[in-house]
Formats: sequence, structure tokens, C-alpha cells
Amino acid sequence: MAQLKGKGAMRGVNLIARVYTNAVTKDGAAHYADVQIDARDPRGPGQRNLHLKSERIATDDGKTRYNQSARYSADQMNTIIKAAGSNTVPITDRNGDPVGMLYGFKADVMPPSRGTGLVVNTKTVEASEFEIDNTTMKNQYDSMRAAHIETEAARSRTPPAEQSATATQSTESEAEQLTFG
Repeated sequence: MAQLKGKGAMRGVNLIARVYTNAVTKDGAAHYADVQIDARDPRGPGQRNLHLKSERIATDDGKTRYNQSARYSADQMNTIIKAAGSNTVPITDRNGDPVGMLYGFKADVMPPSRGTGLVVNTKTVEASEFEIDNTTMKNQYDSMRAAHIETEAARSRTPPAEQSATATQSTESEAEQLTFG
């Protein structure tokens, strides 16, 4: 899940909503959307995970998958779609058939009233500063991959003795907190 820390970090964030046609409730009252920070937003670079929500789920067959969709009412989704305007790109399957749409927009984000992650504050939605195109999702994944590689490289540059000392200090600190409250 994306990490937004500091004063004003959750305001005016350029976002991308990935909305699949079949990700709607039976009565049409709500849609599920995977909303991500646009990698070109100043808060995007260095993020190992640009998704506003990323919930780890164990499947019945023992595998792990991630739920990255949050529920938005039909009115909220229409607000996002309206703000995106023409800043959209169809999502297609392997055969080239449309299965959804990407929407580029800007909004404040906030913790949800229920659940995990962050959600869009649809009362603050406006047009994005960035145009999306057919390369947008590839760029999103490339940005996350680069951040992951940099994090791993930084870990490998830390000498093992220093990693061990840091871990020991952390464990001692946790023990003190448990002992002394």
C-alpha cells in the first residue's frame, strides 16, 4: 500500500483508477476500483506499492493474492469519471476486447471509515495534472519495480553487523516497552 506521510501528503494527489466492467455489485449501487498514485506525482517515485489499498489474502489452495480494490458508490464513481473527462484509456484483455477503463484524476485521499488502506475523497476530485495513455500502467509497474530494486540494493549495502545491531536495538527497545509499559 502507498505510504503518504507528512503534512499535506494526502491532499491533491494525482491518481489513476483502474475500473473493470464486471467489478460492480449486482444491483449496480457500487463499483470496485483499484486506485493508485500516479507514478509521475511527486509522491510516486520511491513507492514500492502505488496502490491505495493492498490487502493480503490467503486463498483456499494456500496461495497468496492481494485485493487492491476499494468500494465506491455509483455516485462517487460518476464523480471520478466526470473529473477524468477525456483522460481515459480502455483496459483490454488478451484478445483486445474492452474489459474496463483507466481514469486519470486528482483528489485528496483519506483512511476509509471501514477497512484498510486509503480511499479517494470524492468531494475533492478534479482533473489530473498528467495525461494517461497506453503506456501508463507499464510506467506504474516500472516505477514500483525500480523502487523495489533500490530498496533491496540499499539493504545489501548495509553491512551485516550493522543490520544485526539495528535488529538487536529494536528488540531491546521493544522489550523495554513491554517491561516498563
